[in-house]
Amino acid sequence: MNIQQSIYHLLKEEIGPSLITRSAYDTAWVARLGELDEPIGEQALEWLRAHQLADGSWGASEPRYYHDRLVCTLAAMTALARRKEAQDRTRLQRAQSAIETIIKELRAAPAGETVGFEMIVPTLLAEAETLGVIQPSSDGVLDRLVRQRAAKIAALPGGMINRFVTAAFSTEMVGPDGLQLLDVGNLQEANGSVSYNPAATAFFALHVRRLDSAALKYLSRVAINGAVPYVAPIEIFEHAWPLWNLTLANPLDGETLALCQPHLDFLETAWKPGEGIASADGLTLLDGDDTGLTYEVLARFGRSTDLEGVLYYEEDEHFRCYALEANPSVSTNVHVLGALRQAGLGVQHPSVQKILRFLQQTQTTRLFWFDKWHASPYYPTCHAVIACAGYDDDLVDGAAHWILETQNTNGSWGYYMPTAEETAYCLQALAIWRRHGGQVPGDVMKQGAVWLADRMEPPYPPLWIGKCLYCPVLVVRSAILSALMLVAQE
Repeated sequence: MNIQQSIYHLLKEEIGPSLITRSAYDTAWVARLGELDEPIGEQALEWLRAHQLADGSWGASEPRYYHDRLVCTLAAMTALARRKEAQDRTRLQRAQSAIETIIKELRAAPAGETVGFEMIVPTLLAEAETLGVIQPSSDGVLDRLVRQRAAKIAALPGGMINRFVTAAFSTEMVGPDGLQLLDVGNLQEANGSVSYNPAATAFFALHVRRLDSAALKYLSRVAINGAVPYVAPIEIFEHAWPLWNLTLANPLDGETLALCQPHLDFLETAWKPGEGIASADGLTLLDGDDTGLTYEVLARFGRSTDLEGVLYYEEDEHFRCYALEANPSVSTNVHVLGALRQAGLGVQHPSVQKILRFLQQTQTTRLFWFDKWHASPYYPTCHAVIACAGYDDDLVDGAAHWILETQNTNGSWGYYMPTAEETAYCLQALAIWRRHGGQVPGDVMKQGAVWLADRMEPPYPPLWIGKCLYCPVLVVRSAILSALMLVAQE
């Protein structure tokens, strides 16, 4: 395997087309279009039938993430139950048994909720109970979700959902009886979608503007045999993160630098002065996470852009990802920290100190972090080590030692099971930590790289948190290549 040639191929051929894994949750919503004789709905239904897991649930097979399993299984069950076909009776019985287990385990699940969980689940449960595919639940966790959902709806600006608020991403949560909450004239994006989300768009075509042609065209574009990702396109994210991974392996050779330029041009063009950037070109909602990381990428490559776009997301005690978010994101604050550092702000700058205090307060046992955008603590923890190495070593010294101490005997890392993605993050962090004077044994790096090199090709387990778990294949692949290059440089 030639790492350099693989990087050239990534930059020339791979970055551009969206490579996000398929979502059982969103596909279940598209399957409902079959009730209106839409061919894409029938294709989606067949995909669901073929992808029920062995225990009767839907969602990621590994890791077993109960929030993911619950939303995917409820959505698939209701889509099948609405069709009332005899061939699905056994599937629904198996799913009902799986749901009972999932709900019992949900309270003890150590990982966080999926995106929009408290908005989506009450609506899905009510429909599933009406259809008779599950029994009414008196679980306290679910009661809490109903209260959270009501509070979020009450906090909506003007009491309405449109493309300017994050609730639009979960538009389907209003159900057919809640259409009065929708600002219909300001809901769709220019590409026909609702927040670039297939589930919300399918709901729109089912209940808001029946068989809306722009919505159906969008769904057809992003579907593969009826199956859809949880979001599409997401090309800014899929350009910025791979470039960020590659910058860690500086210095880059001339050909790599030349191949990066068109991607940098795209990011620079998509940047909105004073506001930053979104995860996808044309998406109305911009966010602090993509903004922070993209600023750092552009600055690392010598492209100038305005720091005001990053500072736009500053709150009293942290930096936000989106307005009205229920809980702040660790990785968003880490990526903003990287941007502020790259902009030349010293560690004593008030905005930098604000993030460092936030990270101190959210660190688990002064060792690692969890984040709402990723199921593994290795992702935010490793990115924190990279952002702070040589900047605030004291904050991440324990984290670096935690990474070292949790390496598996075969050289890999993984919170649920060994994965190439998490191993890549750990090797990246340790290489950067070592560059800044941290003590990292060479055999740790070599053993990790040997294990990783044998497992660098997809498929990769879905560890990223959307409405369900997903994997951004290009991002993960670029992290693997970056890690192998860093170890080779060492």
